[in-house]
Amino acid sequence: MSKKEFFLIAIMISLLVITASCAEQETVSAKSSAASPKIEFIQGDKKIDCLIDGKLFTSYLYGDNLAKPALFPVNSPSGIMVCRGYPLAPLPGDSNDHLHHTGIFFGYGSVDGNDFWRTSAGLVRHIKTTQMTGGDGQGKLSVISNWIDKNGKMLLEENRTMIFSAAKDEYAIDFTVDLTAIDRKIVFGDTKEGMFAIRIADWMRENASGKWKGSGRYFSSEGAETEKNIWGRRAKWVCLRADKDGKPLGIAVFNHPSSVNFPTYWMVRAYGLFSADPLGQEEFQKKLKVENPKPFNLTLLPGQSAHFRFFIIIYEGQKTNKQLEQQFAQFSK
Repeated sequence: MSKKEFFLIAIMISLLVITASCAEQETVSAKSSAASPKIEFIQGDKKIDCLIDGKLFTSYLYGDNLAKPALFPVNSPSGIMVCRGYPLAPLPGDSNDHLHHTGIFFGYGSVDGNDFWRTSAGLVRHIKTTQMTGGDGQGKLSVISNWIDKNGKMLLEENRTMIFSAAKDEYAIDFTVDLTAIDRKIVFGDTKEGMFAIRIADWMRENASGKWKGSGRYFSSEGAETEKNIWGRRAKWVCLRADKDGKPLGIAVFNHPSSVNFPTYWMVRAYGLFSADPLGQEEFQKKLKVENPKPFNLTLLPGQSAHFRFFIIIYEGQKTNKQLEQQFAQFSK
């Protein structure tokens, strides 16, 4: 074989290797792209829909008919609604207590004597959307709202960022809120009426008797189970597991270490309220007969801010406590 023939064969082999390598990279890239669901936002009338691969996950609602913005409905990856329909879109047989429990919501019951938890006092008004960016695997929605007291005066500015994501058999929201005092000192009293919450569907409630029977059960990062042993206590995360027509589903809420008064206290109720409340410290301690209960009394001077961050997962199938702890560790970084 001549030198010229040898070099031609070597060049041909090199080209074949490069071509195969490129094809393999394209295949990996295609698989990676296929594994990343498309997150998109659709602006509507007083709402922004969040779609994952074309399916509705939830909608950010901020109409005048609401005392505060809400995420509703809240659907699992296969389209099962995990929040209660009442009062926004009641389903046949829905429980009809607590009018202010609307999907996923954020509020607090004692802000300088104003109630931003229920529907009859303070109002949280959406002012503007500052970012609405979809993408592969993740989408980001940022908004500004004002907390207005019963006399029509603005007490707080809320800067909220919600990062929506999806993985195999689960949807998630990384939920961050910064509350800033405007022009006077603001004191948050210690109350159980708060703060980051979801009103779950009746079939997920922990009550196993009565008219609205549920299959749910609460678990916490501290190894506690059921409302009785989790209510009013601190934990890094809490999970509610239930079955829908024989199919296991779960909702888990993590509290980030950078969040105010971490690890948060929990206001979980067997009837269906699933809430993280970092500010209710003294009331929880009193109810549980803790010796020398200590008020937290979050206080903001004009221009000061308080930072709250939670991560909520809606998943299908089973997750062990170890798996949840691993997800929490990843989130907390």
